[in-house]
Amino acid sequence: MSTDRTATRTAPAPPAPPAPPTAGAGATGRRALHLGAGVVLLALNLRPALVAVSPLAGTIRDDSGMSAAATSLLTALPLLCFGLLAPVAPRLGRRFGTERSLLGTMALICLGTALRLLDSVVALFAGTAVIGAGIAVANVLLPGLIKRDFPARAGLMTGLYSMSLFGGAALAAGVTVPVQHAAGLNWQATLACWGALALVALLCWLPQVRSRTRVPAAAARQAARPVRGLWRSALAWQVTAYMGLQSLSYYAAAAWLPTMLTDAGMSAGDAGWMLSFSSLLGIAGSFLAPVVVGRRLSAGTLATLGALLCAAAFTGVLTAPVAGAYVWMVLLGLGQGAAISLALLFIVQRAPDARHTAQLSSMAQCFGYVLAATGPAVLGAVHDASGSWTVPLTVLLALLLPQITAAWGAARHRHVAGR
Repeated sequence: MSTDRTATRTAPAPPAPPAPPTAGAGATGRRALHLGAGVVLLALNLRPALVAVSPLAGTIRDDSGMSAAATSLLTALPLLCFGLLAPVAPRLGRRFGTERSLLGTMALICLGTALRLLDSVVALFAGTAVIGAGIAVANVLLPGLIKRDFPARAGLMTGLYSMSLFGGAALAAGVTVPVQHAAGLNWQATLACWGALALVALLCWLPQVRSRTRVPAAAARQAARPVRGLWRSALAWQVTAYMGLQSLSYYAAAAWLPTMLTDAGMSAGDAGWMLSFSSLLGIAGSFLAPVVVGRRLSAGTLATLGALLCAAAFTGVLTAPVAGAYVWMVLLGLGQGAAISLALLFIVQRAPDARHTAQLSSMAQCFGYVLAATGPAVLGAVHDASGSWTVPLTVLLALLLPQITAAWGAARHRHVAGR
């Protein structure tokens, strides 16, 4: 904690000191437009290959003979990859460059979806792990790229980035089953279809590798140095806690929400649509939150409002899951959309430059996603033990309190310590 106070006393009068030379002036003109479109395309691929498993979970379980616990690992495994591989991402970015590393992430997603074409449970898990590895690196590097190339438009770009995350999730949740039925595909081919979207992103990102950002040699050497002492920063841990808690809430709900609704009497198709509808509303929440912050509402206030929306949604699913389903999905989508967007914005705003952003992103996602990975499995186990969804939903409600507390800490107008 004392480290953060020292950083605050020595900072200039404004709350956000100017970025050092490594950040540069950012991308401008046509390059900024092309780069922004590339970021949106990359972000669109960071959820579909994973979310598509949820509406197919029953089919996968029946066809493969896996237990419910084993099937839930298909959701938990990528999150573990997100967390465990996050510390590797900044090193890859320093070694190969951000643009080349991001190109590699799309190649991994393509490879992973191809592996899942094989009629094998081992290939299914191996492909899921490869996809998770690719997404893990992209998760960490994209906020640093936004900090470096869009320093004056970080809020807008974070909104577009997080909006694309929700857009990809909504697309996967909503069209996976209809595509399977319309094309008469088995579940392996249906999952593999999402590799086409990653291939498009890979091809569109190729020009960025050739025209990657150039910086002076001294600035490049500075950017290549890892940040030290970040884990002793209380502010960094508050950013990490908020990232983890909101991720746990999101992935636990995404994994089990269709099942909760079908157990309450809703058809499987309608339950899958409700998950997609929630993600569609998440697009609006994720885009608006970082744009509104600082103009009308503080980040802490907005994070609290987002958590209250989620609380109302979980309470509604607990008391009237089918009758008020559309209302609960609107509240949940807006609340979760705002939460993920603010988590990403905290990473960008609490770091003084792109180098610190990548390292803070790595720390927040390492611990945050490892925590989030426990959500689906723990909720499934609690449901099996209690025989209903009452206790799991109560747990999700209780976790919103520490999430709000972490948000107010992460919203402070300071920069994390580290050198």
